[in-house]
Amino acid sequence: MPLQHRLPKHGFRNPFRQEFSVVNVGQLESSFEAGSVVDAEALRARGLVSTLKRPIKILADGTLSKALTVKADKFSAAAIQRLQAAGGTAEVIQRG
Repeated sequence: MPLQHRLPKHGFRNPFRQEFSVVNVGQLESSFEAGSVVDAEALRARGLVSTLKRPIKILADGTLSKALTVKADKFSAAAIQRLQAAGGTAEVIQRG
């Protein structure tokens, strides 16, 4: 029997999977002042994302009491609700 038939097979890796740099709303609360604009460069400067090569997704884990203008590639629905409830805005950017 050939070698490729004898070796065990292990799962599947999707070559088209898109990996995001994830930032939670609670991290924004502790890292930024009220009224500030949060974009990819600001997240990188604060150490919340390690690379700017991946798109950034904002998730709703944590609480937010400051009005922030957040610019990211993707948002969860709950994160948009929490940003708007605090008086902030969520802007989807298109990388190109």
